[in-house]
Amino acid sequence: MAEFTHFDNDGNAHMVDVGSKADTKRIAIVKGHIRMHPETLAMITDGTAKKGDVLGVARLAGIMGAKQTSNLIPLCHPLGLDHVHLDLMPDAALPGVQITATCAVSGPTGVEMEAMTAVSTAALTVYDMCKAVDRGMEIGNIRLTHKSGGKSGVYDAE
Repeated sequence: MAEFTHFDNDGNAHMVDVGSKADTKRIAIVKGHIRMHPETLAMITDGTAKKGDVLGVARLAGIMGAKQTSNLIPLCHPLGLDHVHLDLMPDAALPGVQITATCAVSGPTGVEMEAMTAVSTAALTVYDMCKAVDRGMEIGNIRLTHKSGGKSGVYDAE
């Protein structure tokens, strides 16, 4: 198992020095969901939610969240993201919304945290926009499903 990188030799938290690392094309894909009552999902898909286009607003919030990651997670490096894409797919079987974020950057460090923040922010936005009718919504299963670039290579979740 690899060692934690965000601690120095004395056990103090520190920001990893990526200054000598080569820039590579890095991609991260994160998935998660928000589960809700079927009636809440129907309001989202029918466009009858009082606050408007829930999925459109959540998509924008996810993009904004990815761009703000270094302001929220103390040891994350600020990144000039090349691309952020969010898919929010209604899923009647859940019932709820499946959320997928894809983030890309050319740089010395990965974009996993940006993709995680994008999915989390999108899910929280759905919750905020729908909480008046469904306070029991559940956000879950947020996980890295793909990572590429950098010295550790490709990771694909099973």
